[in-house]
Parts: sequence; C-alpha cells; structure tokens
Amino acid sequence: MLELDSVSKVFPRGAFGRSGVTAVRDVSFAVRPGEVVSLIGESGSGKSTIGRMVLRLASVTRGRITFDGADIAGLTRTRQLREYHRRVQGVFQDPFSSCNPVFPADRVLDAVRRGYFPDVGAAEWRDRVDAALEVVRLDPAQVRGRYPHQLSGGQLQRLLIARALLLDIRLLVADEVISMLDASTRIDVLNLLADLRARGLGILFVTHDLALGNYVSDTTVILRRGRVVETGATATVFADPLHPYTRRLLASVPRLRRRWSDLPDEPAGARPCPYHERYPRGAAAGPPLLAVADDHHVGCFADDGKPC
Repeated sequence: MLELDSVSKVFPRGAFGRSGVTAVRDVSFAVRPGEVVSLIGESGSGKSTIGRMVLRLASVTRGRITFDGADIAGLTRTRQLREYHRRVQGVFQDPFSSCNPVFPADRVLDAVRRGYFPDVGAAEWRDRVDAALEVVRLDPAQVRGRYPHQLSGGQLQRLLIARALLLDIRLLVADEVISMLDASTRIDVLNLLADLRARGLGILFVTHDLALGNYVSDTTVILRRGRVVETGATATVFADPLHPYTRRLLASVPRLRRRWSDLPDEPAGARPCPYHERYPRGAAAGPPLLAVADDHHVGCFADDGKPC
C-alpha cells in the first residue's frame, strides 16, 4: 500500500539556501493494509518529518514515496490531492494547532462534509458525525458547539481521530497521537487503533515511547539522526535488539521497582557489529541495512557509516 524507497529530506539553511540540514537519510520501509508500523526514536530523529512527507505536507528531496504504486510527488492537481487525502489522513501531537480558536471545535468535522460530501443532507451528516464521535468515546452533546479552549487536549485529539474516520481512509499517520492523553484515555485510543487495524486500516504510528510501540505495532522502525538503524517484526526487535542505539533505548525504559539512579550507563553485553563482519570496508561496500533474519535488519554501528 504505502512504500518509502530511499527517501531523504534536506532543509535548506544559510544565505540563499546554499547549505542544508539533512533530517531524513535514505529511509525505506512499507506499510501494508491491516498493519501498524511504529517509527521510534528520540526527538530530532526525523520521525515527524517522515509523517509530513507521507501526508504531502513536506516535499521529498530524494527517493520516492508511493501509495498503491503511484508516486505521490506526481499528485499536483487539487482533485488528485483531495482524492489522496480521502484515503490518507494524519492526526498530530498538538490537537490545538488543528483547530481555529475563533470557531467551534466541531467545525473541523463540517469541513470534511464541505470538501468531500457536499451532497449529503444535514440530518444524515449529523448521524454520521454522532456515530464517529461515539466510536472515539465522545458524547456529541458535550462536543458540538464547544470552542477548543473549552475542551481538553484528549477530547480534541479524539475529535480529530473522528474526523479521519468520517473519510474512507486506508492509511492513518498517527504522530504522537496519545502524548496528551491521560492514562485511562490512552488505552482506549490504542485499543481503537487496534480495532481499526483489524478492519484493514494501515497505521504509521510515530512515537518516542517504546512501550507504546511495543504494545500496538506489528513492525518497528528505529530511527537515529534521520537514518534507520534497525527494523523488523516488533517482537523480534524488542526481544533481540542488535544495534547499540536500540539497546540503549530499551535499557532507558523506566521499570517498576527500579530507580533512575540504578540504571546502567550502557546496556550490558555489547556485541560486535554484524554489518562489518559481513562488509569490513563499511557502508560503501554493502546495502544500507544488513538482513540478520527474514524479519530483522540492522545498520552499521558507526554513526557516520565508517568501519567500526
């Protein structure tokens, strides 16, 4: 369904954009129907930039992003982009930025009707909206007519998920979608995503929280400094992490009955780099990622791609 092939993003900087900052470097992965793929990494690793490129909110500098085999960079007409966004939608970390504070929050739902369903009558549309709100566990009577400042961040986030459900979407980009939710609501939204996956929806789940990625995803992509350092089936990556960065991330996850002062500086049991066991001359001698198993790939342990 969705495929990224050697995608890179460079943001220009300096006078006349003569230099640039590479935010994403040669990233490749795919999202299939009914699959949740988690992009995991620290802040600044390029997770949100990838999500924005998938949603056509940012351009691709190099590489290709295809949806159902069509390069989305070629979607230039308004009608083409509208049809693409009918099937691909995103929900972001800050729900307040998606709502105009001078209008009621549910205006974002009415915008879907104006843009995609102008022929649907008012009564039928109201029924559709109520059903979508109930799916995300919102009481329509408590949401309709309220302004963004009158709703909590969690309520707004679920409202935006309801907006996506009003469309016939096949892919949802969820960028830190539950970071502003409390613990009780968080599990409800995660279970909602699981239900949508069971119906065949593909989900690109952007998060810095490894526990959430492990809970909800089928495939995990670990990003560091814009580059994929490890990827594979979530159960495999979490059970047998190979890259030192992945191991450090997992070692830093807080655990009950262990204080922060007890955490080791580095995870125990350092391993030699399997990439350079296979390609001693470094990244130029082999592919960007080494297949260590059918469902597990790992990159060079050296940050700059040189031999370890």
